[in-house]
Amino acid sequence: MPRNKKLAAALAVIFLLNIALIAGFQWLGISSQAAVYQQGSQGETVRQIQEKLKRWGYYDGAVDGVYGSGTRKAVEYFQRKNDQTVDGIVGPATLQALGMSSGSSSGSESGRDNDLYLLSRMISAEARGEPYTGQVAVGAVILNRVRHPSFPNTIAGVIYQPGAFSALNDGQFDESIAESARRAAQDAMSGWDPTGGAIYYYNPAKTTNQWIYSRPVISQIGDHVFAK
Repeated sequence: MPRNKKLAAALAVIFLLNIALIAGFQWLGISSQAAVYQQGSQGETVRQIQEKLKRWGYYDGAVDGVYGSGTRKAVEYFQRKNDQTVDGIVGPATLQALGMSSGSSSGSESGRDNDLYLLSRMISAEARGEPYTGQVAVGAVILNRVRHPSFPNTIAGVIYQPGAFSALNDGQFDESIAESARRAAQDAMSGWDPTGGAIYYYNPAKTTNQWIYSRPVISQIGDHVFAK
């Protein structure tokens, strides 16, 4: 092949590679933007966001998949209650707090990872300093609530149910996750329930809720009493 033809062919290959790279970067840009939802966004993910916020008492509008001013205000309320940046935009951090994948897909593996993260964080916040069995027990209570008809049917829904856990309000939920809590969450999700089916727990030395004493006690592990 003449030298000028080889040069032309090489230039053509470089040109095509550049086009492919540009297209790839554009696709990545679109993909990353797809993980951010704000006023004006529409679609199934917006509907799921509305559904979660409505179930947990943050949103009272229509679950229609349209991110309007009502959805934005509900997101701001959720962010404010959970010590996040209050901007009314559902980005990766808020998606994770909602128990939703921050990627473009929401497969079972990523969903389990989010559940494990949230459960670990709540165990660490609520049972820090408790014996290991007591940490697993707190995780088991959260999972028992997920299966109980009186509570939300997701881990994120149970954890973020307004007024359910004091750790969301006193800052402990935002502290670093203890390694033992990660293991306890895994054990609880694998089916270990040291409580025998409890859906409540409390520390008698700290609680001011008199109603909780009316619940039938199952057992005590560490400082926590577990009840039905």
